[in-house]
Amino acid sequence: MKKIKTTPLAPQEFEVEQISENEANIMAYPFETGYAISLAHPLRRFLLSSSVGYAPIAIKIEGAKHEFDSVRGMLEDISDFILNLKEIRFKLLGDATETEINYSFAGPRTIKGGDLTNNEVEIVTPNTHLATLNEDSTLNFSIRIAQGIGYVASENTYDELEEGYIALDAYFTPVRSATYRIENVLVEDNPNFERVILNIRTDGQISPLDAFRNSLEVMYAQLSVFNSEISVKAPTTIERVEESPDLKKLTAHIDSLGLSARSFNCLDRSSIKLVGEIALMSTNDLKNVKNLGKKSYDEIVEKLQEFGYEVGGDFADDVVSALKKKIEAL
Repeated sequence: MKKIKTTPLAPQEFEVEQISENEANIMAYPFETGYAISLAHPLRRFLLSSSVGYAPIAIKIEGAKHEFDSVRGMLEDISDFILNLKEIRFKLLGDATETEINYSFAGPRTIKGGDLTNNEVEIVTPNTHLATLNEDSTLNFSIRIAQGIGYVASENTYDELEEGYIALDAYFTPVRSATYRIENVLVEDNPNFERVILNIRTDGQISPLDAFRNSLEVMYAQLSVFNSEISVKAPTTIERVEESPDLKKLTAHIDSLGLSARSFNCLDRSSIKLVGEIALMSTNDLKNVKNLGKKSYDEIVEKLQEFGYEVGGDFADDVVSALKKKIEAL
């Protein structure tokens, strides 16, 4: 009699093939027939739609009132200048999620992406052309750069802009392409198992492997809604505590706080999954979370307060006991 399975084989092999600084193949195997595409397709969607990047969202150019205007001494019209600007990929330094940077250039010269680098922003496409200035011409402009995901149309970047600013369509996604292919692999004498190969290419704002990690985090956060357990047993003392409003909120996933991607990732990478874990921490413990900057710390404290709790909060003993059991079970 042939062996009958009661659980599908779980893949054990994971490999990363670094093709270049901004491109990599990520491989996992062996999967049961049909399982590889079931995972690869949603991961590709998350890579393309949910990877965090940076983009200019508004610009103010001295001497220009709208995008169809022109600036004396600059070869490009404002519309061409803006198109060139959108090809330049920015990366904010530190914990900043939005900033405004002022630039001033005098001709004759050619301005490229690398000329916009300073102590607030890194340009990952330094050779991209921006503008050409004639002799005796001057170009002064300010750019507002923000962090975000996906594509945001110009009418949605700001409710109201200061006079002189031009709102820009923002394409934040740092993943330039994400494709996958499925291959058969041999397991023992069975050739019908599968290997998935994800090819990820980014623009340099983020590495392919970090983009992959982020897509996994987003997928886990989306699936966390299904983590609640349903019991048909008669409630014990502990289960009655778990039904209390406090414990229901404290055992909510940290995704419920509505944190920025940077703050969420810092907590998630430190295996902090529940709101209650933060509430039980001391301020020093929270400050010492790896890679958590002051801005992220302040955001977490503020969001936790909005949720109804303080860091290092005081809770009933039975609630703390039930919460700790929940944390240990993760």
